[in-house]
Amino acid sequence: MTRRFDVLVVGAGPAGLAAAQAAATHGMHVGVVDDNPLAGGQIWRGGPQRQADARARTLWAQLSAMDNVSFIQQGRVLYAPAPGTLLVQTPDAALTLHYGRLILATGARELLLPFPGWTLPGVTGAGGLQALVKGGYPVAGKRVVVAGSGPLLLAVAATLRQASAQVVAIAEQAPLRRLARFGAGLFATPSKLKQAMLLARQLRGVPYHANSYVVSAHGDAAEQSVRSVRSVRLRRGGKVESIACDFLACGFGLLPNVELAQALGCALERDAVRVDDLQATSVDGIYCAGEGSGIGGVDLALAEGRIAGLAAAGKTSLAQAAIEQRGRWRGFALSLARAFALRPQLRALADDDTIVCRCEDVTHGELRPHDGWRSAKLQTRCGMGPCQGRVCGAATAVLYGWRPDAVRVPIVPARAGSIAAG
Repeated sequence: MTRRFDVLVVGAGPAGLAAAQAAATHGMHVGVVDDNPLAGGQIWRGGPQRQADARARTLWAQLSAMDNVSFIQQGRVLYAPAPGTLLVQTPDAALTLHYGRLILATGARELLLPFPGWTLPGVTGAGGLQALVKGGYPVAGKRVVVAGSGPLLLAVAATLRQASAQVVAIAEQAPLRRLARFGAGLFATPSKLKQAMLLARQLRGVPYHANSYVVSAHGDAAEQSVRSVRSVRLRRGGKVESIACDFLACGFGLLPNVELAQALGCALERDAVRVDDLQATSVDGIYCAGEGSGIGGVDLALAEGRIAGLAAAGKTSLAQAAIEQRGRWRGFALSLARAFALRPQLRALADDDTIVCRCEDVTHGELRPHDGWRSAKLQTRCGMGPCQGRVCGAATAVLYGWRPDAVRVPIVPARAGSIAAG
């Protein structure tokens, strides 16, 4: 099946929805492709119409009333068969989508770093467990340690508490002095200060440990020889202590999803898609907004999405207010990155037996002798499993300083019939 759009948006999170609304308001025929069953992305997971954030509900109401906007849910972009064209796979069909302008709002994923025991059942990404709980996964009465780095840890812990889990500890690897400096800076952004105060109230009584990180996770033998996490060893300053738990939710921040942009030839800068003042990439007719062009949160994503949508519609003169908002939120993003920069000790957590590539069971000891991705892939199959290096690629960047040498297509696993249709 073939469809044509003036503007095609990939991603239905805050940036994608803002971009679609801006372009559609000015007469563009807009298509929005997203790989989830519902719009909203990870920030507004479960549907923008169900969020407490009024901006989400307003955006969704506006888009739902527009007859020039089409949503393609559960659609995964496979590759670009030709310029101005994307091949998209849905559960039922393969779609060839033609566009005049393309806006990439592909969001971000968690940075997961290997440590002994990180592959045990019950050890998840922090955002991963939050997504499961929002989808109905039962955690009532379960003891959970939330660890890693960044404000996401607090949001995850609040979600877990709302689901009646027992959050036994929050471990933040950043030192207290940086956290204090970041907290003082929140007075310059009252909306963020309000969010922080709300989270503080929701998490009253939960132990919060700065300058702390997980050293290892441990499990006990269970039925059918399956081991699940039962405790974590946590380094707090100069001491190591053991904390009993049923789940460990551990994430070290976010990484932009840039695989599609790379496959389309867009240049990167500091692991994000490089954009100009109007969110245009290095490829003519392609824009990028949201976390794909740099981690910054929902406010920055909304501003960037609006700029990209107006630019794609040829209405750049209307973008000034959003450009000013973007400047303010970029400043916040910079302070966020400084406050939660990862400590070098995290690179030394994995021992030789620790699996780094979970898809292909490749260990740290097998990877250390190699000098880059190509050598590791040829000799160990690291990065060649179903996730195509999305998990281990980020880990090897931190551990060894490697960078992926290319993006393979299809970008996600595909049915043979879908590729044949393209």
